[in-house]
Amino acid sequence: MGKTVELFTESTLCKSVKWNKIVEKQNCPYIARKCVKVRKSEPSISIGTCTVSYGKDNSNVIICPHRLIENNQIFLDCIHLLLRHEPGNELHILSEITIPGGSVDYVLASVKDRKVADFVDIELQALDTTGSVWGYRQAFLESKGLKQADYDDTATFGMNWKMTAKTILVQMHHKISTFENLNKHLVLVLQDCLKNYMKKKFSFEHISDIPKVGDSFHFHSYQLLAEKSKYHLSLTERASTNANGIAQCLGLKVEAKVNLEIILKALENKISEKTMLRL
Repeated sequence: MGKTVELFTESTLCKSVKWNKIVEKQNCPYIARKCVKVRKSEPSISIGTCTVSYGKDNSNVIICPHRLIENNQIFLDCIHLLLRHEPGNELHILSEITIPGGSVDYVLASVKDRKVADFVDIELQALDTTGSVWGYRQAFLESKGLKQADYDDTATFGMNWKMTAKTILVQMHHKISTFENLNKHLVLVLQDCLKNYMKKKFSFEHISDIPKVGDSFHFHSYQLLAEKSKYHLSLTERASTNANGIAQCLGLKVEAKVNLEIILKALENKISEKTMLRL
């Protein structure tokens, strides 16, 4: 039996949370706007579920990628991959960048005089679910005295481990050739439980657990730790490889050569005061 662990970024264990106000605002502090995960039948209502407990051991599993942005730590953990970053340069977090052949979740860019000196592509992956977590959300809110509309309290959900893992690895394989040809880095940020699943189900023997800055592809896996009545992320493992290494996991081959100037122009068009990384 699963349950809601975090709702609109707040821990369901925290007794001081005023859930009526949280649900009314439907805000996600990590993206500084309304939660983008909405009900298909009621688009005006955000689901808001960040993390659930699942399985026989009631493991806490992150199901929303935006949950990984907590305190911007994932971006700080990628600064060392900005090989051309220098003191005095600004750091900018740019999202939803369109490049030839696709798009990227986030880019951490080192900027001088509004020109990009270097950048790192950062992709986020949470676990995809099957079924519905809505009933668990509603049941929790009712337990807090908030009467909810009718819902199916028998509906359950599952974790789509296999599809999530394979889909993101295929996507990374398509993208890594582009960034490797440009001598840039791509980082996949994910929870440790998903990374562990990948290691069991795919060929990971050749993936270096001692990350090398010279490698184009990096795994950054995070553990969700409980601290009193709240949770926080902690970087637990880093690993690295290259385009051939990702291909070896899947047995696929894709080549993509993109002009660096095209990507730099797309990044520089996004730079503003709002994108600057601030501590």
